[in-house]
Amino acid sequence: MPKLKTKSGVKKRFKITATGKVTHGVAGKRHRLMSHNSKYIRQNRGTKKCCDADAKTVKKWAPYGL
Repeated sequence: MPKLKTKSGVKKRFKITATGKVTHGVAGKRHRLMSHNSKYIRQNRGTKKCCDADAKTVKKWAPYGL
């Protein structure tokens, strides 16, 4: 069997934790932040965990982990 390639977008955007959960950065924090209130900006700092359905897809795109 040939080796499987990891999708390059997944390498840049996701991390897999030691317990196997998938984390990602939060969307909507690049520009036009004046239209968002302070609570939105504060709550979307850092990273979040993917839901199980999305995590399954991400792990399929990264067959050997990240």
